[in-house]
Amino acid sequence: MATEYLWAGPAGALVLGYLLGSIPFGVLLTRAAGAGDLRQIGSGNIGATNVLRTGRKGLAAATLLLDAAKGAVAIVLSEYLFPGHGVVAAAGAFLGHLYPVWLNFKGGKGVATLMGIVLALHWPSAIVYAVVWLGLLGALRISSVAGMLAAISAPVSAAYFGKFDIVLLLLALGLLVLWKHRENIDRLMSGTEPRIGAKSG
Repeated sequence: MATEYLWAGPAGALVLGYLLGSIPFGVLLTRAAGAGDLRQIGSGNIGATNVLRTGRKGLAAATLLLDAAKGAVAIVLSEYLFPGHGVVAAAGAFLGHLYPVWLNFKGGKGVATLMGIVLALHWPSAIVYAVVWLGLLGALRISSVAGMLAAISAPVSAAYFGKFDIVLLLLALGLLVLWKHRENIDRLMSGTEPRIGAKSG
């Protein structure tokens, strides 16, 4: 098989994943609902937590579900069109969410999209992810802490269940989540990180 055909599958999966992942559902939903430009509200982030700051809980829930769904759909669709390259599509979807070309590469922090990716790759690890994320969110009401620890749980739980084929991917994506939360980490260290329900600083 010619070299160009060997690259067709991974390249197609990567592009497909990126295009799906880069759909900015938070921005689109808030704009369609007349809630303004999400990038000019609260933290300026395009994820569900910032959508919640508009006071539209339904929009926030929809954003969370759609951001998760695009990660899962990228993998499922890629496996149908480009069998064996779902992991590549997962990476593309995640990078698309973090760095969408439509928003000058200024995207979200990836927690919900990573949830969808983990769900499509290994649902038992997704259960651990959801328990850590939602449990800490309910207990601490600090979105960044819940999201970062959920992201860290992904490669750990995958390794625990023996899914070593996806551990490196989930570790890399988890580290990217931490990188995108670096400003939150600074605020946590200074004691100024806002809680859910409090006004954003």
